[in-house]
Amino acid sequence: MWDLTVKLEDRPGTIADLGEALGVAGINVYGGCGFPCEGVGIIHVLVDDSDAAKEALAAGGLEASSARPVLTIKVENRPGELGEHARRMADAGVNIDLWYLTADSQLVFGVDDLDKAKAAQ
Repeated sequence: MWDLTVKLEDRPGTIADLGEALGVAGINVYGGCGFPCEGVGIIHVLVDDSDAAKEALAAGGLEASSARPVLTIKVENRPGELGEHARRMADAGVNIDLWYLTADSQLVFGVDDLDKAKAAQ
């Protein structure tokens, strides 16, 4: 899976633009998160085909500023799941710089060493 970072204007309609651009191209959004930062919306979108998603965004007048492979882990919806998986990676010396949860209970981790993170799970 791939995490794309998209910077949007912090105003009504930009997330709709993003969703419509991906939807028209048949790109499924498996998860994501977003937050405003100094007038810009920083959006993370989880997709399975980064090239197709970047093309779809470009066709909609948007641009992914970055794309990177991420670790996804199916988890139970229960207390402690985040801590257990994050601790395994910390103990393996892996730094986590991004995490979010998908609608179907997958933890998404952006890490500095994907191979070490996978091995830690």
